[in-house]
Amino acid sequence: MQGMQIPFENTYARLPERFFVRQEPDGFAHPEMIQWNASLAEELGIKLEESNALAIFSGNQVAEGSAPLAQAYSGHQFGGFSPQLGDGRALLLGEVAGRDIQLKGPGPTAFSRRGDGKSALGPVLREYLVSEAMHALGVPTTRALAAIATNESVLRREGLVPGGVFTRVAASHVRVGTFEYLAARRDTDGLAILADYVITRHYPEITGTDAPHIALLECVLRAQARLIAQWMSLGFIHGVMNTDNMAISGETIDYGPCAFMEAFHPKCVFSAIDTQGRYAWGNQPEMALWNLTRFAETLLPLIDPNLAVAKEKAESTLRKFQTIFEEEYDRRFRAKFGLSNNVSPELIEQGLAILEKQNIDYTLFFRELSWGEDDAVANLFEDTQAIHQWLSDWNKSAPNTQAMRCTNPVLIPRNHQIEQALQAAYQGDYAPFRRLSRALESPFEIQKEFSDLESLPKTEEIVPHTFCGT
Repeated sequence: MQGMQIPFENTYARLPERFFVRQEPDGFAHPEMIQWNASLAEELGIKLEESNALAIFSGNQVAEGSAPLAQAYSGHQFGGFSPQLGDGRALLLGEVAGRDIQLKGPGPTAFSRRGDGKSALGPVLREYLVSEAMHALGVPTTRALAAIATNESVLRREGLVPGGVFTRVAASHVRVGTFEYLAARRDTDGLAILADYVITRHYPEITGTDAPHIALLECVLRAQARLIAQWMSLGFIHGVMNTDNMAISGETIDYGPCAFMEAFHPKCVFSAIDTQGRYAWGNQPEMALWNLTRFAETLLPLIDPNLAVAKEKAESTLRKFQTIFEEEYDRRFRAKFGLSNNVSPELIEQGLAILEKQNIDYTLFFRELSWGEDDAVANLFEDTQAIHQWLSDWNKSAPNTQAMRCTNPVLIPRNHQIEQALQAAYQGDYAPFRRLSRALESPFEIQKEFSDLESLPKTEEIVPHTFCGT
């Protein structure tokens, strides 16, 4: 195809075929490019004319060198095990520059479970905004290459809604659930092949070590402990931390009912389906360890032929999680508060307790603490006595506010702003989405043209729940 250059590799497609099902996308009659991430395309070495990009990433054209497939995986969803999930609304096109290129919403696959395999436009735009915001915030994350409107409707609970296709870029799409899929089938050979693949692709430094599978468990554990601490420091709530949504690479993946916390509370939940608060902000470390324990269980036959020995080695490694997480959490929150290592962590705990008691916006508090004066911070509070005392103690600690400005964002993708952009897009107006996308590219800067996006939602604009899936 003239004007097209995508240097595809297909390492996953060369794994045993029981790991996936080959499938081509359906395509759409009148797709429309809403957003093309030109800088990411350049980084990946993808050179495409716009018409070709639209054809390939809508699913209308299979690019030369691409080997589309739907990946198989299982998953513990809210604690219950589903032995077969798989890509019901996604196709892996291949890898470019060592990173997966995946379409979300191109049509049904063998794993669609009677679903249409397509995506609503809203979740496409939500994932574009939030994943690119997370990247700009410095969080390990999947990326957004393209958001496309299909100009066809899909049927969802709320009725017919506009459809879309999202192009996701990831270090890989291997999940804890991928290992669970093979373990559930007692496929030890498959587990060994997958583990070797992951080590080669993500953790080559442990290749050839005496105990590579314990080393793999520790690498994934460390990556997840650090990721969760970073999420929490930004007030991010993933919303659906099932094992099929935990990437072995340590990236944030699957932006479904995710949200950035507004009024601070450790039990804050946004997901409409998380009725028990399993994946609340403050529960995320515990849930990460729970998922990692499921991962460790899949590795037991590879760790040692003696099950008791394998369990002891795995449990010893899993016990490291809490220490690694607490160290990273302490480091992240010291940076947020501008505190050196010799300052008592009680100052952090006291500050968060005051925020919780008075329902103070998490991002705005740290924005004012980093950029404002004490009065600007105190003005956020109805009862100012406790915060004035805390500010006095904080100032005595000689906080580094300059460094804080590199840690505490001015802008985050607030729920009401995302919702407003999505509602406009449903009416064919993509300007609010594009404006919000531009603003979020520089989250740590004060941008006068986007100052309105710092505002808290009005009462009627508050979004109490977010929803899962495409």
